[in-house]
Amino acid sequence: MQGRKYAALAKITMQNTLAYRSTYFISLLGSLIFVLSMLYLWNAIYDGREELSGYTWEQMKAYLFITFLTNSLISWYSETKISKRIISGEVAMDLLKPLDFQKARAAETLGSSLTEGCMSAILIGAVLLCTQGIVIPATFYSGLLFVLSLFASLLIKFGVVYLSSLVCFWSSNGMGIAWMRAAVTNFFSGALVPLAFFPDWLEGIAHLLPFQGIVYIPASIYLGKTAGVEALQHVGLQWIWVLVLWGLGKLIWNWSVRQVTIHGG
Repeated sequence: MQGRKYAALAKITMQNTLAYRSTYFISLLGSLIFVLSMLYLWNAIYDGREELSGYTWEQMKAYLFITFLTNSLISWYSETKISKRIISGEVAMDLLKPLDFQKARAAETLGSSLTEGCMSAILIGAVLLCTQGIVIPATFYSGLLFVLSLFASLLIKFGVVYLSSLVCFWSSNGMGIAWMRAAVTNFFSGALVPLAFFPDWLEGIAHLLPFQGIVYIPASIYLGKTAGVEALQHVGLQWIWVLVLWGLGKLIWNWSVRQVTIHGG
């Protein structure tokens, strides 16, 4: 019975995403403009070069579009919904509902991500028609691992977003927290620059954090940078981080609900 409730919640969120699609499209357009800007920047960097740090220009194009896909699976609109519930005091009503707050927010995220992911894929397809296509996984096995890795990427990002949103129990500056979260995530996930371009000491730090599982690991599997047993290990690492972030979310939620304050009455 509980599973049906969360499934219904995910379905409602999908419908809301379509109903308020203008808000989502603005967020999606912003992400697309960012990736296109990065595309032209890297095109200039690659001018006259066959490859950089092991990445050819064709591989870098694919990397940038994977970055766009992973970032758009959880839009800015979807992300800020959790913090707004806390800041507005609406979270107090959630405490009265027979639903686990964390599971309910995860169901909403998955519901909106299905819609947002399809829209992103359509946009990527349209852009690819203008950029003469990109490389694809070498084997069906690599493609399957990429799909599993992409789903884990979504859950890792949800875990990071959820944890940062809980900070709003102690701060009303939800937008500032979201911007800080985005900056840290984009940098250490490899969304701005692949981790292979980092100096050794900084790359080592990045590999100790969960953020690499959002962009760098899915992209590495897609491009064949990691394959076979190593790729399986990386996907396993992603799912370990999913469990760790979920557990941290439950611990901090149980502690932070004691801080519930309803603003504005």
